[in-house]
Amino acid sequence: MKHEAPSAWLARARQAIPGGASTGSKRADALFGDALDAHTPTHMRRAYGCRLETADGRVLVDTTMALGAVAFGYADAEVTRAVQEAAALGPVGGLSPVLEIEVAERLIDVIPCAEQVRFLKTGAEATTAAVRIARAATGRDTVIASGYFGWHDWSNSGAGIPAAAHADVQNVPFDDVAALDVAVEHAGRSLAAIVLEPLVHHVASRAWLEAARAHCDRLGAVLVFDEIKTAFRMRTGGVQELTGITPDLTSLGKAMANGYALSAVVGRRDVMDAARAAWISSTLASECTGLAAARAVLDRHAREDVCAALDRTGNHLQQCIREALGEHGASLGVSLDGPAPMLRLVAVEQGTLDALVVACAHEGVLLKRGAYLFAALAHDADALHTIGVAVAAGAARVAAHGHGHSLVEREA
Repeated sequence: MKHEAPSAWLARARQAIPGGASTGSKRADALFGDALDAHTPTHMRRAYGCRLETADGRVLVDTTMALGAVAFGYADAEVTRAVQEAAALGPVGGLSPVLEIEVAERLIDVIPCAEQVRFLKTGAEATTAAVRIARAATGRDTVIASGYFGWHDWSNSGAGIPAAAHADVQNVPFDDVAALDVAVEHAGRSLAAIVLEPLVHHVASRAWLEAARAHCDRLGAVLVFDEIKTAFRMRTGGVQELTGITPDLTSLGKAMANGYALSAVVGRRDVMDAARAAWISSTLASECTGLAAARAVLDRHAREDVCAALDRTGNHLQQCIREALGEHGASLGVSLDGPAPMLRLVAVEQGTLDALVVACAHEGVLLKRGAYLFAALAHDADALHTIGVAVAAGAARVAAHGHGHSLVEREA
């Protein structure tokens, strides 16, 4: 197979796709920042285990695991068989599939707040659906939010969004009890929901989560946890299982289907009942390949403690990277933090981190700038060794040469 240089693929991508990628976090500038050069791989042909085969034929050990969507490993044999069988039976039809019921029942068994389930395809859809359900259930409009919830108008400040879309949304800082109290006082009886990510770089304090729960109980509002990244990773049932603090609604996605397109909003029956009046519907919501993948994921979580294994692997990954950074970590101002299953690299200067990520890509390892490096079951001893060697070599290179200007012109 003829391989084109990375810069050629990047040029073609930018010509055909706005920004060069349909997923924002996979844009070349998002992946590599100002340190991107003409030889840095930006596209892949294949993903397997914890490895990517790049468009120019190299192999990278991946620590991003598709932004946390994959917890077992790419092309996991059990999940792949389930998906192939579902595809062969016809992934969609004119009636709802029995698989939709079966997987919904399984989610009710493992997610603490779940009494009913609605399926969708993306995390942003699921959290947006939760907000609409909360507003329909309460007959109120005001939402207090803390976290990243995707690209939809209510939660995003990008171009093309009318100011009115945010008029009833008050954003508060993560894990700030005082700010939450003030926002709730201001909202009063207009409060429909508090929507939050219960983990951003670390699990939120009990005080913050309990305050959110208490405010919703007092005002008759709906507490929503966005557990897109955390369910099936921190615990099968997410941070709510870890902390024992149960929301009214939860959005799920990513590792729930090990990389296949499926999300869900789950929650209390009396709140979820409002979904019947709030029009939330998608032709492919119950498409069966994603449901089959989720059933395979649920089967494995039922057989073994996947999340404990991810925690162990994450600890090994953290130790491996820390040792590899060695004395260069301190001199470069680069360090690690976060819980074991989902770490992050941080740096005093963003340019240093950009340079390190690019250097490691040249050494055969794909890291993530900032949040998160996701542990996967596929990160075996050989992969961890490769990561250690690459990070040590990359850190040494950056320490010796610093970071220069990009050799590929960044898009304005």
